[in-house]
Amino acid sequence: MAAALLGLSLVTPWAWAAEEDKTLPSVVVETSRTSQLGIAESANAGMVTQQQLEARTVYRTGELLEAVPGLVVSQHSGEGKANQFYLRGFNLDHGTDLRTTVDGMLVNQRSHSHGQGWTDLNFLIPELAARLEYKKGPYSAAEGDFASAGTASVVYVDKLDLGIASVGVGQNGFLRTLLADSPKAGNGNLLYALELFHNDGPFTHPDDYRKVNGVLRYSEGSGANGFNVTAMAYRAKWNSTDQITQRAVDSGLLGRFDAIDPTDGGMSHRYSLSAAWHQNTAESSSDINAYIIHNKLDLFSNFTYFLDDPVNGDQFNQPDRRTTTGVNLSHSWRGPWLGQQSENTVGLQLQNDNIFNGLFSTVAQQRMSTTRQDHIVEGSAGVYVENKTTWRDTFRTVAGVRGDYYRFDVNSDNPANSGKTNANILSPKLSLIFGPWAKTEYYVNLGSGFHSNDARGTTITVDPKSGDPADRVTPLVRSRGQEVGVRTEIIPGLQSSLALYRLDFESELIFTGDAGTTQAGRPSRRTGVEFNNYYKPTPWLTIDADLAFARARFRDFDPVGERIPGAVEGVASVALAVDHVGPYFGALQLRYFGARPLIEDNSVRSSPTTTINGRIGFKINPTMRIQLEGFNLANRRASAIDYFYASRLPNDPVAVNDIHFHPIESRSFRLTFTANF
Repeated sequence: MAAALLGLSLVTPWAWAAEEDKTLPSVVVETSRTSQLGIAESANAGMVTQQQLEARTVYRTGELLEAVPGLVVSQHSGEGKANQFYLRGFNLDHGTDLRTTVDGMLVNQRSHSHGQGWTDLNFLIPELAARLEYKKGPYSAAEGDFASAGTASVVYVDKLDLGIASVGVGQNGFLRTLLADSPKAGNGNLLYALELFHNDGPFTHPDDYRKVNGVLRYSEGSGANGFNVTAMAYRAKWNSTDQITQRAVDSGLLGRFDAIDPTDGGMSHRYSLSAAWHQNTAESSSDINAYIIHNKLDLFSNFTYFLDDPVNGDQFNQPDRRTTTGVNLSHSWRGPWLGQQSENTVGLQLQNDNIFNGLFSTVAQQRMSTTRQDHIVEGSAGVYVENKTTWRDTFRTVAGVRGDYYRFDVNSDNPANSGKTNANILSPKLSLIFGPWAKTEYYVNLGSGFHSNDARGTTITVDPKSGDPADRVTPLVRSRGQEVGVRTEIIPGLQSSLALYRLDFESELIFTGDAGTTQAGRPSRRTGVEFNNYYKPTPWLTIDADLAFARARFRDFDPVGERIPGAVEGVASVALAVDHVGPYFGALQLRYFGARPLIEDNSVRSSPTTTINGRIGFKINPTMRIQLEGFNLANRRASAIDYFYASRLPNDPVAVNDIHFHPIESRSFRLTFTANF
């Protein structure tokens, strides 16, 4: 989602990334955007600085990614669960087709028990984010799996200018404390951060979301020339109020914030150790990062209540335990090529996942039966080559090609679903940039990408629930993107960009984690437009306005219909930010989340949602401040997410097709005191 509270940058200079990664003890942000004319490769790419991220009003950590124009972050369960993401006409579920990394570590989890590309960002500490880089579409050779809709890359700081001590309290059991600093240690700096968090939400059965989050990093040099070694640790536990059926609310059986199965919930932890090394000269640059991550999730859900088991209920357990190792290497060299200034880059990306997951029927979190249980080893290797050449003052190109190889090894509790398979795919990319003329630049982008499917779907032969024969799926599903765009600064103080795009997929994602089965997906097409504007009419006021519209359709004929359920059609946001008005600062953000079809024939649709968040603050002195944040200020009774499917309540004689929704949180306020030292 767009609309940075204090004027988010569409793009800031990539040279910024070559500076030392450090954060300032900013209170508010005077957000001027530096010109990207002659630098950007598309109208949809950008970077958000640490100060701008810090200034955002976010209800949950994952909403930090709403700094990406057109991206919506939502939730349909307990706060410890991975968020739902919407971008460019996609309901990305828990992260599929939005490639997300933190310090080069892939956050998307492959062949996850609940959903392919599971992206849990709850381990993020926003105050440590040096920047958020984003791209949309499959046009970058450096981005592989899950990157078709877009990429979001968070980079942590190496050191803080001043330490941070923060305490926040609020309604609905909200409590957050943070302590962070980066004292000198030997020839470098030792960054540490500890976050404690609790939130109940407005629910009748409180979320009781508890998390402990820590970061320890040693670094020498800078983000351009230096190295760092980082350890991260995150643990959380929560209750879940999953989506509830509309008919129960309409009849008065349930309130909007009630739960049907109060034993739903989960726990998770994430531990990682990573290292990065960077070297830059006028002629070349080299980057290496390596990591090992241990993730564990134990998730209990009940979406259909008493549909499959009228006696015990339909609660199920999806455990997932994995160790992920990865290495990313790239080298670039700059100089004349064919008589023109050029930069060539080669890169290698390796990843291996050792996964233990399953699907179990449960009652009050006690296992009753096993649907399936698997040990998966999934490995991949990606290599890419990219060339950037400036042919003349008003024309440059970026051309690249990427090759990926995947190996899947599944050992299932049912030998018929065990097996090994492999796949490879080649993805060419091309960007043409014309201009600038009259402070205006034009872009043409072409490229293909892919997403991997769940490894279990590549070896399946028998439906684990019914025992019926099951079809295997394509391991790597191709996408093809086309885009034209323009970026202009012809009006003083106003920066605007416009992009028109089309994205085709050979099939939608097809493994259904909730059922433990696979289903062949239909080919799809999305076309859309994005219009982003940043305006600074005075030194004390910034205005950020963004609009996105997408048309999502299946490309084949099927009598059930051509609409893609859950595909977002319209997203808009407007943000106003005020600063330099004595010791006061503030911001107001409006977000529109458009209607979505909930069924293929478009006969059932969700309602659009408009929310308003804001903040007002007071600078006590240069190192102390207090701020009040408000969420859903209009106290709208709306849905955060909607689905349409069959369920059965205890008093239902048969299954009923109905809308199931998770409400947005009621109006609430949080007060935070922050001191820098």
